[in-house]
Amino acid sequence: MLRGQIADAAKVKTGDIRKAAKMLAASRRALVMTGAGISAESGIPTFRDAQSGLWAKYRPEDLATPEAFQRNPGLVWRWYQQRRRDLRRVQPNAGHKALARLAERIGSYPLVTQNVDDLHERAGSERVIHLHGELFGTHCFECLAPCSEEADTAEEKDRATATGSEAMPPRCVHCGAFIRPSVVWFGEMLPAAAWAEAEAAAQRCDVLLCIGTSSLVYPAAHLPGIVLEAGGQVVQVNPEPTALDTRATINLRGKAGEILPALLDAVNEQNT
Repeated sequence: MLRGQIADAAKVKTGDIRKAAKMLAASRRALVMTGAGISAESGIPTFRDAQSGLWAKYRPEDLATPEAFQRNPGLVWRWYQQRRRDLRRVQPNAGHKALARLAERIGSYPLVTQNVDDLHERAGSERVIHLHGELFGTHCFECLAPCSEEADTAEEKDRATATGSEAMPPRCVHCGAFIRPSVVWFGEMLPAAAWAEAEAAAQRCDVLLCIGTSSLVYPAAHLPGIVLEAGGQVVQVNPEPTALDTRATINLRGKAGEILPALLDAVNEQNT
């Protein structure tokens, strides 16, 4: 009886993948949205999971707010330098790569991500919209000018030390204030241009592929609702139940690195 139930479940999953593939193959304005789940499959810890080892004693408020940076810019800078080093050690997984190849099959689409890493870009995706900023980006805390050259220099100095304990943020060449990571901290608004682009894409979208997100973090969690209200369909890929389950057109339960390559294969079958 159990074996039959497992077989039936596998058939349902295969059927749902084929249905989702048919929707994507027929789509004219597809949109992809990704969350922490797809990056976690590459070995990138979530924000709270990353607070381990030397960082376990700190709260998010100690490391990821404007007030924390003003209070102790060196501490916050060293935390983000550590996260950058951790990111350089990992690679895009099969899910990231499948999304890049999917764009080649159904046409280029916007990819909205809540992740601050660059794994989508490294996998080959081109139209990436970072709602929560970019870990390797930097700008001035005061005048907001981008300051990538100064950040690269500071990172080299930090790498030369044994622990990075002496590292401090570089200074902006325009106003002299400290440089900060270009990520969205607690209490900050999303980048206006990125949100406007994501919202417009959702309003035009006919099929949204929503991957590895709990659908609980707002305002990003509004995007599937915008798609559905505009008459589009939502395909969700997630190993766990989420707040989107009851509204999604199709739920594909599983890891992105397993489901997305299978979905890509099914789309290829549709196009042959």
